[in-house]
Amino acid sequence: MPQLDPTFFGTQLFWLAVSFIVLYLLMSRLAIPRIGGVLKQREDKIQGDLETAQRLKEETKSVIAAYEKALADARGEAQALARQTSDAANAESAQRQQEVSDRIARELAEAEKRIAAARSEAMANVRVMAAEVAQSAFARLTGSPADAGRVKVAVDAALKGGS
Repeated sequence: MPQLDPTFFGTQLFWLAVSFIVLYLLMSRLAIPRIGGVLKQREDKIQGDLETAQRLKEETKSVIAAYEKALADARGEAQALARQTSDAANAESAQRQQEVSDRIARELAEAEKRIAAARSEAMANVRVMAAEVAQSAFARLTGSPADAGRVKVAVDAALKGGS
């Protein structure tokens, strides 16, 4: 085999060295810088994506915080509105209850006045009727008419003692 013949070792070592130097120069000047550039581009893209993701994460946190604040504000406003509505309804209810109570009190006072007037009218009629009955009974029992003044005094005395 010619490659194992020691007479060709010198030329083989020379061409090995030339090939190694040419390949080394090609790799160091062309291939490795291109590979480095691609790796740098990938690294930059990945770093940019990470920064974008971090920025979006922070924006998301701020949007969530704003949403939660708006939600809390809306809840607070809703509770305040509910309290106002409840207070207004309670005030209106109290006002209506007071109006009804006042109207019932007026009607009760008017009814008591009517009852008192009817009672005094009935009592007046009772006096007149009692006097007439007493005069009639006295006239039937004795056969002579009764003295109206004495009958009136006796009826008044009987009514005061009975009531």
